[in-house]
Amino acid sequence: MIHLKSQREIERMRASADLVGRTLAEVARRIEPGVTLNELDRAAEAFIRTHDAEPAFKGYQVGQNVFPGTLCTSVNEAVVHGIPDEYALQEGDVLSVDCGVKLDGYYGDSAFTFAVGTPSAEDAALCRRTYEALHRGIEQAVSGNRVGDIGHAVQTHCESAGYGIVRDLVGHGIGEELHEDPQVPNFGQPGRGRRLKPGLALCIEPMVNRGTPDVTTDADGWTIRAADGKTSAHYEHMVVVRDGEADILSTFDYIEDVTRPPYALDALTQESTANG
Repeated sequence: MIHLKSQREIERMRASADLVGRTLAEVARRIEPGVTLNELDRAAEAFIRTHDAEPAFKGYQVGQNVFPGTLCTSVNEAVVHGIPDEYALQEGDVLSVDCGVKLDGYYGDSAFTFAVGTPSAEDAALCRRTYEALHRGIEQAVSGNRVGDIGHAVQTHCESAGYGIVRDLVGHGIGEELHEDPQVPNFGQPGRGRRLKPGLALCIEPMVNRGTPDVTTDADGWTIRAADGKTSAHYEHMVVVRDGEADILSTFDYIEDVTRPPYALDALTQESTANG
């Protein structure tokens, strides 16, 4: 069942989304070679609890599998749902961090892919295309469009560059539950799927592989990896469907204040090549 949100609910969700953005910025400050995923996870949990909220992912259960971390930390070919552990980040790694909180009864959820040091040109280009695809999808999240319009925008932008769109994982509705209807695939046909109405809150989250769209699941029951071992990228925003233009509840501004994103590094590389 889909619940269209009131303005009061939307503002509560905006506060939750803002806290997620600030938490991701706290994580960003600590990302460097030698730092472990567990260190990042502990910092995120402490920050969230200090702000009178709860980690949304810690204790989240699917079947018999209970997620143990505050963050999903997915390195290189890991697409999503990586469990924080004692892995120490290395120069050139690409790290996707997905974070969720529950604040005043409403969930916030956002994800960002970071570079550890200087990424390869290929990885930076992947991040840039995935980030652009996120915004292409958001542009379609307006009243009167359909879910398929969002997926089609993401799919065509990424597949035109030769990247693989992960089809086994989707975006979702959000509100008083972390995952609500409808599902929001990153592929689709324009004009197909559920019609979008004002007040519908969605998480749009392209998950894009440098190679094959196929994925595998680790024995831990959580970590999803690109089947060919090539890098994956993941960006996620919370939005509310409006007339004319989507209302983006989450923000990457706090992150961009403390680190240079890999999609910005790719832009610099392109500029340097053009001038060289």
